[in-house]
Amino acid sequence: MKVFMIGGTGLLGCAAAAKFIADGHEVRTVALPDLPKGAPIPEEMELIFGNYLEMSDDKLEELMTGCDTFVFAAGVDERVEFPAPVYNAYKKYNIEPVRRFMKLCKKVGVKHAVVLGSYFSYFAKTCPELELTKRHPYIRSRIEQENVALGYADREFDVSVLELPYIFGTQPGRKPVWVILIEQLEGMGKVTMYPKGGTTMVTVRQVAEVITGAAYNNKGAHAYPIGCYNLTWDEFLHIVHKAMGCPERSIIHISKMMFRAYGLKLRADYKKRGIQSGIDPVGLADIMCMNTFIDPKYARSLGATDDDIESAIFDSVKLSVDAYKGNAELVGMKGE
Repeated sequence: MKVFMIGGTGLLGCAAAAKFIADGHEVRTVALPDLPKGAPIPEEMELIFGNYLEMSDDKLEELMTGCDTFVFAAGVDERVEFPAPVYNAYKKYNIEPVRRFMKLCKKVGVKHAVVLGSYFSYFAKTCPELELTKRHPYIRSRIEQENVALGYADREFDVSVLELPYIFGTQPGRKPVWVILIEQLEGMGKVTMYPKGGTTMVTVRQVAEVITGAAYNNKGAHAYPIGCYNLTWDEFLHIVHKAMGCPERSIIHISKMMFRAYGLKLRADYKKRGIQSGIDPVGLADIMCMNTFIDPKYARSLGATDDDIESAIFDSVKLSVDAYKGNAELVGMKGE
């Protein structure tokens, strides 16, 4: 199998590339220069430096010719800030690139495509009463991205979208997305104020397993909700506190009403800074105060195996603390 990947040097793409190569396949990827220092980029992966957003269709077609599998492991999530209207950024980085690559895949004869999406799509579909696509631009964009990708599938072209949840694990030299959590907790003082509820999680290694599993086994058009470990916020925060060096830190549960009140303050702050959040901070209360759990059977069906989620959380938070304190030189998320 020959794999063409967008995002092959990122946290998830790099792990998936290593898994493909270990399984005996070839991987080619396009990446921006200045790779994270010390990142375990597979030596066997063919690396083309450049910005795919600036490449012509002819150039991308040339790079994709001869490949039978495509993986889109790029884009941005809701934690990256953009000016209003934020949906334009999601179209640029998440939706239109997928549309473009699906067309190119079919043109050059790629047989399998895997797109990394968000578990918010799963809950938007299964909890319509929350009106998640109406209230949150990011979630609406992920549903559109999913629909675009799956709409290109046919008898000759299999497409899967992986609805990924909270992901833990580190890549040397790369800034974890969890720095924002450390900023929030440090701003609370000596106690953690958090709602009741919980979420599903996976490790980076498990994401690599489901990416390769989807490439090998998916037939037709399918979106897979992914989750291996369902933890309450209290269970999660106890691990976070240990990694922060304050294992005895107490947790004070806040109500949904209090969370919404805090969201109103965030709305005002975003407006003042000219920023539109992809996740409405007031509507976020509904999500944070519920158990966004997913049955592990879907991830298992794609080949996810057991892993140490506590160690993955601990390592992610530890590196995030170093980033927050300025003790590590790290590369942040890039849409390209």
